[in-house]
Amino acid sequence: MRAFDTRISPGSETFAQNRMEMLALVERMRTLEARAAAKSEERRPVFDKRGQLSPRERVSALLDPGLPFLELYNMASYLVDDPDPETSVPGASIILGIGCVEGARVMVFADDAGINAGAMTQKSVDKALGAIAIAEKQKLPFIHLVESAGADLMRYTVELWAHGGGMFAGLARLSAAGIPVVTVLHGASTAGGAYQPGLSDYVIGVKGNGMAMLAGAALVQAATGEVSEDADLGGAEMHAAATGLVEYLAEDDAHAIEIAREVVAGFGWGPCAPALAEYAVPLLDANEIAGVVPVDYRKPYDMREVAARIADGSELREFKPRFGAATVCLHARIMGQPVGILGNNGPLDPDGAAKATHFLQAMDQAGTPVVFLNNTTGYMVGAASERAGMIKHGAKMIQAVTNIRVPKISIYTGASFGAGNYGMCGYAFGADFLFTWPNAMTGVMGGQQAAQTMEQVARRAAERKGREVDGAQLAAQGNRIAAHFDGQSDAFYTSGRGLDMGMIDPRETRKVIGFCLQTCLEARARQLSPNSFGVARI
Repeated sequence: MRAFDTRISPGSETFAQNRMEMLALVERMRTLEARAAAKSEERRPVFDKRGQLSPRERVSALLDPGLPFLELYNMASYLVDDPDPETSVPGASIILGIGCVEGARVMVFADDAGINAGAMTQKSVDKALGAIAIAEKQKLPFIHLVESAGADLMRYTVELWAHGGGMFAGLARLSAAGIPVVTVLHGASTAGGAYQPGLSDYVIGVKGNGMAMLAGAALVQAATGEVSEDADLGGAEMHAAATGLVEYLAEDDAHAIEIAREVVAGFGWGPCAPALAEYAVPLLDANEIAGVVPVDYRKPYDMREVAARIADGSELREFKPRFGAATVCLHARIMGQPVGILGNNGPLDPDGAAKATHFLQAMDQAGTPVVFLNNTTGYMVGAASERAGMIKHGAKMIQAVTNIRVPKISIYTGASFGAGNYGMCGYAFGADFLFTWPNAMTGVMGGQQAAQTMEQVARRAAERKGREVDGAQLAAQGNRIAAHFDGQSDAFYTSGRGLDMGMIDPRETRKVIGFCLQTCLEARARQLSPNSFGVARI
């Protein structure tokens, strides 16, 4: 393969403007992440009084130092429970991600008891279900650092209860699949949450603080009249001696984390994928991506310029470059791993969809992972594309995306609208990993397109009825529709609703993809020892 010949000038005004606008969005993302950390830190005096580590300190102590940690669903719940962008806190009261413990790649799920006592809302449940699904697919031991007030009853919905059961079912499936589940009881795990340690393969309880009980002392007295203490109902010491729920009793949080690391080390789960060949860094600086891509999706750019900044040596080999040219199909390597890259330089036309289908089938045949770089307003409309078979070509592309068996990693880099999102491995299409850039816009269509569509509908309806069109009324309607659609298409809004696995800095795209590829390779190489029911506590 040959190194890509860039046409980008880092010294140009356009590059500088793109970079300034993109980095402003990255700064907004970092500010929101810091808001969650700061909110949790407000509870520091409580943790100190109890002799506890903070939730983030627990995660840091658990992970192998110096190795990457890929945070997941970092924007979850933003603008959901609190619609005010100035005060809304992202993260859904959970610290979540993939990292290494004693050399093994694991899923880390930590309740952030510094935020609303770790109580779970609907997006907390959705985030937990997403974590369990990823752990199951990627064969990752699941480590839960527990301290939670359970469901947030002030925001209770029946859906929260119903969907929450999926967490229990998910833990049961992990254990049955041969994927270990480890729980550390740093604090309370009450009501329905008490079943989570019960569904774990190993439980470590912290003396004095760790608790698991179906009902606390106050509720027991109200329900039955019995007077009791929380420690007698569900303390870690009681469970270690009386119920067998706790395997290992720890003196404090730090000791509990030490035991958890020893438990993981006992699995013998080191890296199991073959070592990758040595690889070259991109010749074109990945940091330049911020200046390559405009934040306004209506401004075109060449997706090959992005691909060249994430590919080893900036080397690309283009597949059918003269056919369906707006659909970009590339052979490349990322951190030594061969990949196919499918990207967009415009709408998906019939030829582009046919090319993509061929390319995806070829990647599946070769066992080559596919990276989807989304920037499309959708499939082409109009008489010419309809007569050229847009429906059938788009449909077979969607079939190929859905059914290929190789790892799929999808990145929203700009627009991802309509069925174009489906054809580019959007939310519903089984991507192993799906991330968004902060400038991305996703939805059924753009706001301006929706407004123009409804204007045409109104004009034709008025014409059929022989009525005059009220221009001012149509303009006001168009503004409302555009704002309604664009507000829901914004990456911060969609990521807050869990419609991706997290928001990333565009400049870190290569690192994120490389980490995800290695995670997928390890999963496919790992042999599990499943059973029919999971590890039961007897």
